[in-house]
Amino acid sequence: MNKIRLALAVAVLTFSTATSALAQAPLKIGYTSVEYVLSQMPESRQIESDLKAYSSQLEAQLKSKYADYQTKAEAYQKGASTMTDVVRADKEKELTNLQTSIQEFQRSADQSLQQKQQSLLKPALDKLQKTIDQVADENGYTYVLNSDGASPVLLHGPKEGDISDLVLKKMGVTPGAPKAAPAATTPAATPAPATTPAKTKTKTKKG
Repeated sequence: MNKIRLALAVAVLTFSTATSALAQAPLKIGYTSVEYVLSQMPESRQIESDLKAYSSQLEAQLKSKYADYQTKAEAYQKGASTMTDVVRADKEKELTNLQTSIQEFQRSADQSLQQKQQSLLKPALDKLQKTIDQVADENGYTYVLNSDGASPVLLHGPKEGDISDLVLKKMGVTPGAPKAAPAATTPAATPAPATTPAKTKTKTKKG
């Protein structure tokens, strides 16, 4: 499974429109490293521990399924020459189904791990966003940006600074309800794909 990093949760932060900045107040811009602040929060250790435990459970289940497949594949290879065509075909179908099951479980485990991560991080992210809003208001910051990554992300700003609707109207588009952005996904590392043993052509024993 891929290594869990709290930094992956940065994209989950939502923009805040709450501010008490005065119209005539001078523009004051601040920035923060969300990754750094998250790593320093006391909740981060428990979140990391819970994620590792959950990841280990999924990985153990995956290893168990793969071990079962390998055991049956080896048994097939050893006994293929003595099997009838019907039995051989049945064993090959079973191995193919096991291989498909492993791949489906792996995809499901990746999604489940990401959902677990988002669920565990949400309280900490909500707390962080609320605190950013409070610090910005108390210290007169009009905008607060996230300094992580190549492009800055707005974490705090006055509603009157949002020109999205004006841009849409300029393009002749009537503004509607905002749509949720699709969640980013990070596929986990996968083991080498299992391969179904090649069919062994043997003559069916008579008698």
